[in-house]
Amino acid sequence: MSDGSVIAMQPIAYLRSPWVEKFGVPRQPGLIREAWGEVEFVEEFAKPEAREGLEGFSHLWVTFLFDRVPPDETRLRVRPPRLGGNDKIGVFATRSPFRPNRIGLSVCEIESVFPTLRLRGVDIVDGTPILDIRPYVSYVDSVPDAVAGFAPDPPLRVPVSINPMVSETWNAMDEEEQRLIEGMISLRPGPAYQTGSTRVYRARIGSREVAWAMGDEGAEVRELT
Repeated sequence: MSDGSVIAMQPIAYLRSPWVEKFGVPRQPGLIREAWGEVEFVEEFAKPEAREGLEGFSHLWVTFLFDRVPPDETRLRVRPPRLGGNDKIGVFATRSPFRPNRIGLSVCEIESVFPTLRLRGVDIVDGTPILDIRPYVSYVDSVPDAVAGFAPDPPLRVPVSINPMVSETWNAMDEEEQRLIEGMISLRPGPAYQTGSTRVYRARIGSREVAWAMGDEGAEVRELT
């Protein structure tokens, strides 16, 4: 801030999620419902009475800190993936984590409130500090005729196939884990400008490492470790 003042905040909780690293995390909440999250409250706010009444809501807002972004990487202009990764636009016209204040905001589905606050559709890295949660109220939070600028439609997905070499491992996994991995890969994680050739990517999802090839026609899962 220009006057040098500092606003101090403390985490009320930390989020556990299958997104062990930044790469592969969906760029928006709700795109992969199987992406679970568990809110681990710090001792001061862990008492059940702080969550009383939340069971009457289906979704909530999660305010969190982009703590994996270096503090010296604030940018006035960024390259949104939806614009191909080459065109720049003002940071305040995007949801980029490279913001003056590293605050993120996601709306997530509530799966359970007690004994653990468990969420669905999470786009937040495991271990992220949570600054606040509050209920989503559709009659004020939803604006059906809102204009969405350069991102008016959901992201395009690509088909995902399984290489025969890993089909046995894949078939032994439970369906929710399959949908989580397939959903993540279908959203084309990685630089948006890298097209026209086959690339192999890797990401950790929970305790599993996944490798897949991304080509013009879709993606193929090649390793499941």
